[in-house]
Amino acid sequence: MRFYNAWRRWAFAVALVGVGFFAAGRLPARTIEHTHSATQKTAAVAAKPVAHYVGSNTCKMCHADVFKEFELTPHYKTLLLKQKSKQGCEGCHGPGSIHVNSGGQTPVPYNFLTMTPRQTSRRCMVCHQSRHENMQFLTSVHYKNDIGCTNCHSIHESTDMTTLLVKPQPQLCYTCHREIQPLFEMPFHHRVNEGMVKCTDCHNPHGSYVDVQLEPGGENKQLRTAAAGNAICLKCHVDKAGPFVFEHEPVVTDGCLDCHNPHGSPNPHMLKVANVNQLCLECHTQSSFSGAPGTPSFHNQGAQFQACTLCHTQIHGSNFSPYFFQ
Repeated sequence: MRFYNAWRRWAFAVALVGVGFFAAGRLPARTIEHTHSATQKTAAVAAKPVAHYVGSNTCKMCHADVFKEFELTPHYKTLLLKQKSKQGCEGCHGPGSIHVNSGGQTPVPYNFLTMTPRQTSRRCMVCHQSRHENMQFLTSVHYKNDIGCTNCHSIHESTDMTTLLVKPQPQLCYTCHREIQPLFEMPFHHRVNEGMVKCTDCHNPHGSYVDVQLEPGGENKQLRTAAAGNAICLKCHVDKAGPFVFEHEPVVTDGCLDCHNPHGSPNPHMLKVANVNQLCLECHTQSSFSGAPGTPSFHNQGAQFQACTLCHTQIHGSNFSPYFFQ
């Protein structure tokens, strides 16, 4: 029995040594296989060509017609920049060496014909977001509704070499905002169609810092103003700016849009209603919910057909009368 147990211990030791030698013999092969696989992956990455900048003159060799249009645009001056990633054609389309070496078969890194509006906008914003005019574009209503830079601007073919618009204003804006176009045909309107006022005088198509709504539940109109909306109007209507000793509170708190339709109206002064008295009575009634003083009892609205503003002429504010008399 003692010899049997010794034999078992000896056999176990021999088996253990054999397994060790087997493992030792297999380990280098696995290590070599793993190393070979990693080398193959590294070689594959190294074999992929890296694009580099070739210069706009190289682009000009094939795209001469496009380059001739490009020479007339404001972007042409980017050729003077020292940073190659912002020079000329490649400043927008990316490094072109792979495209050139493939004879044009491989597209440029940024092909705007195949990119989505948001992709093109983000590419344009690499340079243009630093301008105050464009800082809010990536949060604007246009961007959220998939309206990108190239929907309004044509980099190569625009006839307007200042803003590179696809069409002149207001025709470009009417492309989408069809409901606004008839308002500028009203008897009383801002002279947009006549060319005296532009849509962008009041609106910033690239976004606004404030969420201004022209009607309850409406979306941001991207106005160049604060919430009340007066800042836009007062650029032209400076006589209404004040400050006045006696202010008409709706003008200060609600803004011009409380009484006027800014695009156009069938009513004089682009008022929202035809009867001026009706507009005044929206606030000046004998009611508990309005903070405005009620209509005096000697004003018989049933028999009175003259407008309130015939007497209360300084309705936007007065320095002489709390009742806005002359």
